[in-house]
Amino acid sequence: MSGRRRRRAPASPRPRAKLSPPKNEAPEAAPQAAEAPRISPSPAEATARPADAVDEAETPRINGLHSQAAIALMTLVALVAAPYAIPSLARLRLLTPLPEGEGLVAVSPAPQPAASVGETALAMETTEQAELRLPEEVALPPAAAEIVPAASTTETGKPPRSIEDPTGHALDAFYARLAAVERKEPKSIARVTYFGDSIVASDFVTATLRRKLQRRFGDAGHGFMLMANAWPGYFHNDVVRFAAPGWQVSRVVGPFAKDGFYGLGGVSFRAQGKGAFSRFSTTKTGTFGRAVSRFAVTYLEHEGGGPMTISIDGAPRDSIDTRGDVSAARQRVYEVPDGPHELEVRAEGPGVRAFGVVMERDVPGAVLDAIGIQGCRIRFLDKSDDAHFAEQLAMRDPALTVFQYGMNESEDGELFPLDQYESTMKAVLVQVRAALPESSCLLVGPMDRADKKGSGYTSRPVVPKLAAIQRKVAAEVGCGYWDTLSAMGGLGSMGVWVQRGLGGADLAHPSSAGAEVLGGWIYLALMEGYEAFLARGAGREAPR
Repeated sequence: MSGRRRRRAPASPRPRAKLSPPKNEAPEAAPQAAEAPRISPSPAEATARPADAVDEAETPRINGLHSQAAIALMTLVALVAAPYAIPSLARLRLLTPLPEGEGLVAVSPAPQPAASVGETALAMETTEQAELRLPEEVALPPAAAEIVPAASTTETGKPPRSIEDPTGHALDAFYARLAAVERKEPKSIARVTYFGDSIVASDFVTATLRRKLQRRFGDAGHGFMLMANAWPGYFHNDVVRFAAPGWQVSRVVGPFAKDGFYGLGGVSFRAQGKGAFSRFSTTKTGTFGRAVSRFAVTYLEHEGGGPMTISIDGAPRDSIDTRGDVSAARQRVYEVPDGPHELEVRAEGPGVRAFGVVMERDVPGAVLDAIGIQGCRIRFLDKSDDAHFAEQLAMRDPALTVFQYGMNESEDGELFPLDQYESTMKAVLVQVRAALPESSCLLVGPMDRADKKGSGYTSRPVVPKLAAIQRKVAAEVGCGYWDTLSAMGGLGSMGVWVQRGLGGADLAHPSSAGAEVLGGWIYLALMEGYEAFLARGAGREAPR
């Protein structure tokens, strides 16, 4: 998948006990720029690096405003700032915007780390962030009725676009798992692992889809969550999370882990010392997330590991020594009586590396892992060590893997060549398909994205190009494809969505109402395919 030698992903979904030695990888371009993890960047990309993405050791000492270093620094700042002052250069902007606008809370951008191997400290606490919580029923603005068909806002209506599947069988594995759940077969769970950028990081769209699946098929738990907020806008609905300062992180968007071990969620957390802890618990209000019967803690056993303790409902449950001669991903599962519970992971010394926690129930139902990575492009998933990433996917055993990317790629425009966009995306999907040969996959196409031009809006012409590439690659690797752009109304629709209260003020993200619409449409498209699956009698056989 790149010029460097890659380890082949295991063909079997069974996790391996030990991992191969880590691959050595040199630092690469800053992830917020149009950086390519596998293919040499274009000349335009090679010069694009945020002013604050400079290693401390490389920062020049400025001895007066007229020194050569000061002039160079001011020139670099001017080059980075110019696209923000000149609208015609907007496509050259390096920093990825965060969600804001109606239904979205504006938060400060995460500091842009140096494009190097290392860690950055998480100084903020992970709190409930009530301002980001989506109500179970999101009321649509009255003006939205003009562009959203009433039939598409119900749970039994028709979606504006069906899932494209040239083979007619791309989602059979997922539908078979849903059928087993609907028959209430013991131990049957339909897991969805949903990868995406900032929309998913804030649990937009995914919260709606999770709730609708669980309303019909049963609540089998919330799924996977990171140990703490790796970005300010990281959030999960229908669960209570808290983490104290003391965790340092390496991320697939930088700074990078030398060994390429990021767990399922693209982030490795390391305790700075004794006292770093994270808590996860069920909710006390609402319909969903009120019970759990199984916690799973994923972490890394490695040479520099330290001790950590696991407590449940305030009582010590387990003590884990994470030291090991060979780096190996581990998972500890803790069964509890089905009901309200709280789990705490606490580092008792430095060196503890953990990835996240899973909450599930031992009942038939649906689970959705929202794997949101702020600033991510789909090709960044390949920052993970191949065998490690395949192992993490197999450990979750999702019936359906979803990929919703394109927002940050639309920020890049064509600075990252589209032929390389196609090849790197295909390489990631092929790797995932090899790791999960008995599951389904779905690409959710990019939203329209606009720029304000006087009193009107102009859509970015790269968006339909990205959508066409995603459709082509989905068909080639055997995934379904859902055309978000066409469902919204095509090129030029984001301006209309903003005016109708469905689009965010940044002209890139949906509002909370828009996220509710998109999540509902994806659910209807999945259910349309599921009903067709049942109609042909394919759901009578039990899945593996």
